[in-house]
Amino acid sequence: MDKTMFRGSIVAIVTPMLDGKLDEDSLRRLLRMHKAAGTNAVVPAGCTGEAATLTGEERRRLIEICLEEVGDAMPVIPGTGSNSTVETIRLTTEAKAAGAHGALIITPYYNKPTPEGQYLHYRAVAHAVDIPIMLYNVPGRTGTNMLPSTIARLSKIPNIVALKEAAGSVDQVSEIVELCDITVLSGDDPQTLPMMSVGAQGVVSVAANVVAGAVADMMRAWPDDPRRAAELHHVLRRISKSLFIESNPGPVKFAMKELGLIASDELRAPLVPLTDESRARMTKPIALMRETRERFGDA
Repeated sequence: MDKTMFRGSIVAIVTPMLDGKLDEDSLRRLLRMHKAAGTNAVVPAGCTGEAATLTGEERRRLIEICLEEVGDAMPVIPGTGSNSTVETIRLTTEAKAAGAHGALIITPYYNKPTPEGQYLHYRAVAHAVDIPIMLYNVPGRTGTNMLPSTIARLSKIPNIVALKEAAGSVDQVSEIVELCDITVLSGDDPQTLPMMSVGAQGVVSVAANVVAGAVADMMRAWPDDPRRAAELHHVLRRISKSLFIESNPGPVKFAMKELGLIASDELRAPLVPLTDESRARMTKPIALMRETRERFGDA
């Protein structure tokens, strides 16, 4: 199984919406921007893409558009996870049939399976669908942490090749790297460089939606130019912190609209637009985003 697609700057791309429907024009513009900016891969229909509220047809169309626009230049790795093993297999089978290069699969949420349940869930999906799989450990969304020992067991399955790690612990990343050779990517933008310092290979990034060039450049800078990587880390940390002042992807969609990247910051219910207070708090970070985009020539 090819591990090389799971490296560098991978954007957890938003799902642009307009009048309750997928905004295909905005999505295509974003994808062309990422292609020009040096983004290494794209993840549609993840948490940032509001996967939990997308219809089946919207998911299929997202994957189709991503493959049309950038599939020849970068891997398309859609989110195909669910809290049901049967549904996860169905979504992953559908993604493979559409031509996706890999799949990002979240730890089952709501039902909070035990480590053995997590293992059996992922094993069932991996055996059912022969596609490169990236595990996604995000306790803040799922209510349960996937332990390093469980990840090590799963890494022995040939098509489970990568992990998006968002448990918030560099120590946990260190333990995972020590236990197995699975490719680890940061699932938390501010922790990307610290995680890379202990063995992570990149990031599945929310910040890349607004500053794609800077995220890609930090990936290229490490480890040969640690001073430049650290400089970019501090800029990106400030930007990333602002993108989580309310539930993701509300802040990043608001910023993208203000930057002219999407036509609307519309969210799918039950998410709602940012409060006036949060919009005011975004003023300085958006100015920094604009300055950073100009610096890196993001189109």
